[in-house]
Amino acid sequence: MIVDVLALGVLGAVLGLDVVSFPQAQVSRPIVAATLGGALAGNAGVGMLCGVVLELFAHETLPFGASRYPEWGSSSPVAGAAAAVGASVGELPMALLFAVPFGLLTASIGGWSMVKLRQLNARLARRRLEALARGSARTVAGLQVAGASADLVRSGMISLLAAAVALPAVRWIAVQPAPLSGYALPLLAAMGGAVAAGAAWKMFHSTSGTRWFGIAGLAVGIGLVVLMSR
Repeated sequence: MIVDVLALGVLGAVLGLDVVSFPQAQVSRPIVAATLGGALAGNAGVGMLCGVVLELFAHETLPFGASRYPEWGSSSPVAGAAAAVGASVGELPMALLFAVPFGLLTASIGGWSMVKLRQLNARLARRRLEALARGSARTVAGLQVAGASADLVRSGMISLLAAAVALPAVRWIAVQPAPLSGYALPLLAAMGGAVAAGAAWKMFHSTSGTRWFGIAGLAVGIGLVVLMSR
């Protein structure tokens, strides 16, 4: 388990860096990050299922500019790994019932930590205002490297601590008797779907043309499901 925790810490550090620092390649999205975490724990399919549910919640907030939002890069791989570990020792619904809320909580903590890091970056920049005003390339590069390095450490520590809590906890929770565990996945899907539907509704009414992209995406998705079910 120590090796798994350390590996998730490294994975979370890299994926957390992707959120706002580098390379912003969208590999930090929950559906991708949780799948990678699940694969690391031995079951990519369960990790992806956890990531799909988290992705529904993630659609409520868009990472634009200096807005505050949950940080999914360091939280999703831990949630996906927790779901995979829980499913390997107990019931999948109970594992997801723990992994998804835990991922949401960790993402909120990660979002708070990003705000604190931005404040630290601002203080460092204010100390170098004269050099920045002169257009010092060395100062600019130094601030960028320092900010990215701090972001790497921040996300890695969050993933490391979250994994140290989540993996032992899910091993215990997943094997507990739960007569209503069969309702866990529909409940999580319904809650996530409601949040995602609300986010889509707001976007359809605020951005021109998005409703047609939404309808086209829904049609393509339904078509793929029909083709794959044959």
